[in-house]
Parts: sequence; C-alpha cells; structure tokens
Amino acid sequence: MSNQVTVLPLLKFHEDERGSTHVFDLDKSGQFIVAYRKKGSLNARHYHKGLSNNKNPERIIIMQGAATINWIDTRNGEKGVAKAIAPAMVEITAWVWHEVVADEDMVVFELNALADGQGDTFQLEHS
Repeated sequence: MSNQVTVLPLLKFHEDERGSTHVFDLDKSGQFIVAYRKKGSLNARHYHKGLSNNKNPERIIIMQGAATINWIDTRNGEKGVAKAIAPAMVEITAWVWHEVVADEDMVVFELNALADGQGDTFQLEHS
C-alpha cells in the first residue's frame, strides 16, 4: 500500500446519547477552513509543492459524510484511490494531485488557512 495519501481514524474520546467526541493532535495552529460539500461534488483537483508548511502534508478532516480521494503522484505517475468515512483525517503529501469526490453530503475541516494555498496550488498540465 502506498503512503502518498493516508486516511487516519480520529481517536474517540467520549460517546453518549448526544453523540461522540473525537480528538486529534497536530504540530500547527492558526486559521482553519470548514467546508460543506454536496453529494457528487468534485473538489480540490490540484496539487501542492510543499512551499507552504501547512500544505506539506495537506491535512483535511472529514467531519461528516464520506469521500473518495483520487490521486496521482506528479513525480512518478503512480495513481491510487483512497476512501474516507467520517470521522477521518486525510493526509496528502506534497506533489500529489488530488481530487476529492463527495460520496455523501460532507462537512470538511481543513487544517490550513486560505493564504496557505496561495502560491502553492498547481493544476496538472495536459499535453
């Protein structure tokens, strides 16, 4: 199995009749992004070179719903597909083009700021 895209379960801290609480630890802080995506929507469709520390790796948390992550390593052409079902953290390494397909309506928490993608978001060139 490749380590280009990793899906990690979130640690369940507590659960009762109200629902469940999950925790995760990271080595960064600052502005984050929460996105609501409709079933069938295509998202991302880009890659990062890791110029921004918060994009190397890029981390998103699927808070609700499910997604299929299609990916291509732009350095060697390796391709793959990862499935993420909430709650889960998805880590995408630098230089990996990725497309997030909402298999269900989703709530996504991005562990980076909008500014982190500026100057470090690239499209695949078509020949």
